[in-house]
Amino acid sequence: MSGHFYGVGVGVTPGSLSVAAWRALQSADLIYAPRSKVSGTSVALAMLDGLELDASKIREVEFNMDGDGPRLKSFYLQLAQKIAAELEAGKRVAYLTIGDSMTYSTYGYLLYALREVAPDAPRTTFPGMTSYATAASLLEFSLGEEKERTLVLPCPDDMEALRREIEAHEVVALMKIGHRFPEVLALLRDMNLLEYCALASRLGLPEQRLLHGLNDFPQGFERPGYLSVLLIRKANERRFT
Repeated sequence: MSGHFYGVGVGVTPGSLSVAAWRALQSADLIYAPRSKVSGTSVALAMLDGLELDASKIREVEFNMDGDGPRLKSFYLQLAQKIAAELEAGKRVAYLTIGDSMTYSTYGYLLYALREVAPDAPRTTFPGMTSYATAASLLEFSLGEEKERTLVLPCPDDMEALRREIEAHEVVALMKIGHRFPEVLALLRDMNLLEYCALASRLGLPEQRLLHGLNDFPQGFERPGYLSVLLIRKANERRFT
């Protein structure tokens, strides 16, 4: 194939795109920007606000992350086939993905499908800044010092399992909390850890909120929402201010 495929991690805050990724986007003939069916705009595309890109290159792709495996596989297989045809025609095609390309990213589904339909297609994947690294920087929360054990964890349904993970690590970056948030707060309160936690909610979006410590948690804040990370540090370790 004479074309080239670029997977581009755009981070979770506008302006965090790497220089190498930006150069790839500038050279691309087409740029795919995923957009959820429940959203009016592409969050990944919003991370490029302020950068000058030719709007005629951009193609928004609507998807539904409902957890249905066969439906997701079918969706990304069809998209991969379309991209493969464009690569065959010699086009440079980029696909935007929120956060980091290879960390809890739907980009992985597309990459697997593209390998299946066009295994010899030239590909380059650019990393992006993860949500937990961004949250840590904004909150000035160390994710690990010396030989501390740090765990990045999608929130489990079983709070006792979460308790064991917290007990086994000095630092935990908890993702995908959603409706479990009240239970997580109750667990952290029981473990006397609320003052050692920090929360970044809706990272990079207009309603972004940063909370240092959770002892005085705002009333009515029942769930942190999309692009949110809870950072937990054990009480017997260094406190942040």
